[in-house]
Order: sequence, then C-alpha cells, then structure tokens
Amino acid sequence: MSKTTKSSKFEPPIGWRVGVALAAAAAVLVLDCLTKMVVRDTIAVTGESVSVVPGILSFRYVENIGAAFSMGEGHGLAFALLACVVTIAIAMYLSRASAVSKVEVLGLGLLAGGAIGNAIDRLTLGYVVDFIATDFIDFPVFNIADIGICIGVALAFLGFMFWSPAAKRGGA
Repeated sequence: MSKTTKSSKFEPPIGWRVGVALAAAAAVLVLDCLTKMVVRDTIAVTGESVSVVPGILSFRYVENIGAAFSMGEGHGLAFALLACVVTIAIAMYLSRASAVSKVEVLGLGLLAGGAIGNAIDRLTLGYVVDFIATDFIDFPVFNIADIGICIGVALAFLGFMFWSPAAKRGGA
C-alpha cells in the first residue's frame, strides 16, 4: 500500500521542473516582448490612450524609470542586475531542492520570465514600457512582465507553503 501512496504523490524530477519553468518563463517573456513592441509602435507614437473596457481598463504608454510603482527611479541597471540574480537563484533552487511542488515550479518560472522581460527593457531602453491601466481605481500602470512577477510570487509562495513536500516534511 505504501508503494501506491508513494507513486500517487508527484515530486517533479529535474527534467519536468526545467521544462515547466522554462515554458512558463518563455510564455511570459514572449507575450511581454510582443505586447511592448506593439505598444511602442502604436500607442507610443500617437500618445493616445486606448479604452479596452470603458471605465475599467485602458492601454496607455508609460516609460517607467523605476521599479514597482516607479520606486527607485534612476537605479535601472541595479534592477536589471537584481533580475539576473533572481533568475540564477531560481535556476539553482529548482535544480538543487530535493522536493518542490508543481505550483512552486510554475510560479518560479512565471517570476523569472517577468524579471527577464523587464530587465531587457531596462538594459535596451533605459526604462520599462508599462501600458495596462486600470480606470476604475487609482493604480500604477503595469505590463505583462509585472503580471508574471506578481502571479509567480503568489504561486511560488502558496506552492511552497501548502503543497511542497519539503514544507510538509519540515512540519512533521
């Protein structure tokens, strides 16, 4: 019976971890780069805001020279370096951790893709292209990379706290 229990628990092997994390990172990165390119070629040129869902969501071109919520303006190179360090740390963690959850792997992949997307902007443009604006609340303008980072952090945290075999072993 213990064999059935062991085989029903899935602790992702290295190959699965790499594949899922790379796929998630690539999905965020490609979507982020493509949307930013379209925004730079359209909205940035006209300078107009485009209403997507009236009163709720619009696209508006913003050059963000800071980090989250425009904090840390003027430290773009440091934030790009931090993104590289975070991405390397994620790769090391996923390759060395004895047990991780599937949700944790997905979250870390999304986080890495978002970090790389914004780092590319910082290194090539000197700022991050933000364009998604919420019209129903006063909230900073953001982009696909930011969404990947936020969802990735939340999933990685939840995956580690509630589904990680390592967290379950530590509490028992």
